[in-house]
Amino acid sequence: MKKLGLIGGTGPESTLLYYRKFVYEANKRVGDTFFPSLTIESINVYDVLAMCGRKDYEALTKYLAKAVGNLVAAGAEVVALTGNTPHIVFNELQSCTPVPLVSIIDSTCAEVQTQSLKKVGLVGTRFTMEADFFKQPFTEAGIQVVVPHGDEIDYIADKIHDELERGVIKPQTRDKFTAVIERMYQDEGIEAIILGCTELPLLFAGTELPVKALDTVDIHIEALFKALQ
Repeated sequence: MKKLGLIGGTGPESTLLYYRKFVYEANKRVGDTFFPSLTIESINVYDVLAMCGRKDYEALTKYLAKAVGNLVAAGAEVVALTGNTPHIVFNELQSCTPVPLVSIIDSTCAEVQTQSLKKVGLVGTRFTMEADFFKQPFTEAGIQVVVPHGDEIDYIADKIHDELERGVIKPQTRDKFTAVIERMYQDEGIEAIILGCTELPLLFAGTELPVKALDTVDIHIEALFKALQ
């Protein structure tokens, strides 16, 4: 198995989730005495969000490229971003990276196509919900992506920024997010909901949502195993 490099810290809780899921799934697939070699370069999620807020994508690309360079220097042969939002500069980052990057967005789009879904909801950071970078490959594949209403986007974005990125899980936040997804299902007719922030699986752990949930962490990890062969 090739060596994996993860750009983490976007945020810390989802980085831990990636590490646990990847390591133990590799152990399960390869053998009881196997644990994979990987390196994590942890960056500051709030720096990433601030650069996105200023639309300073050149600075964001340089920031992430430096992190990728550190991973490559540590021997990483395949690299992945553990957050959805940094994928806003994925193409620019790949063009200046000497090793393959595995996209969480492309992986999720491929899974949606495999499941023959035609209309999906999307929740995540403000940038993931409002910008086009996440939706574009779905649109090109003939898949409609529905995002929450403006006031719902404000609520979701604030809770991700102020609570989930810090590992704070509140039942009332879970209930409100669930109500938004229920409304999208009832009013918009979504067939599934994309959990487009890698902290969201932590919020919804053990929760039955109104529609099928597409966990981008699990989907991404499966794609990583294929790229690491």
